[in-house]
Amino acid sequence: MHDNIRICELNWVEYDRRLREEAPVVMLPVGSLEQHGPHLPMHCDSLIPTAICESVAQRSGGLVAPTINYGYKSQPKSGGGNHFPGTTSLDGMTLISLVRDVIKEFARHGVRKIALMDGHYENNMFLVEGIDLALRELRRDGIHDLSIAKLPYWEYASEATLDKAFPDGFPGWPLEHAGVMETSMMLHLHPELVNMNKVPTHPPADFSLHDMYPYDPATVPSSGALSSAAVATAEKGKMFMDEYVTGAAAALDEAFEQPEKIIIIDDKS
Repeated sequence: MHDNIRICELNWVEYDRRLREEAPVVMLPVGSLEQHGPHLPMHCDSLIPTAICESVAQRSGGLVAPTINYGYKSQPKSGGGNHFPGTTSLDGMTLISLVRDVIKEFARHGVRKIALMDGHYENNMFLVEGIDLALRELRRDGIHDLSIAKLPYWEYASEATLDKAFPDGFPGWPLEHAGVMETSMMLHLHPELVNMNKVPTHPPADFSLHDMYPYDPATVPSSGALSSAAVATAEKGKMFMDEYVTGAAAALDEAFEQPEKIIIIDDKS
């Protein structure tokens, strides 16, 4: 176990010392404030990647930055849609700019290894753009030795784990919104925030292949969940958590042997 790994809880002197003496990976969780059905809180997408980052940092000696708690707009086929009360989203350019600015500030501090842990499916390409713009501007300023990894945590689940967690078949990550994995993870990490008595039991959402704009909210299950979490358990949550932490830690160990590049760690996409 390592000393305090949360940047926000360090004084600036200790933070500066650790950057200079330890050259740690700085992990930045990026989530959202998005409805997750009637049984889960709206900040699942922030709580889960933050917990994974903290466990990885404790294992490896990294540091964890304060979580970005807002994400890109919820989409009907992966988050139920932006029409649900409580879902509070950023325009794409806002998220891009936020990520760019935070990366540039870390680089100014002397950070040279950054890992973005994405907890919200819709954030993906906006994080890539923020990374790209930050690197472009930093190179103009003469900083060429910054390496950045981007990890979607859910991709570290093995086929064996998916088979155990989804006895009736895995519906795919987009339809897993407020489903078995997220609910199990929350039962493991924050059981006090889960109400299993309110878990929807309807079948997975069935969407058309095409998209229409403006979209019709009636095409989305009224519960906000895109599949049922009825078979979620805390034991499954621990199984997922152990695999995510192990997989992310190993990926970062491998990734940061290769400096000066964006490393998109997304093995199954």
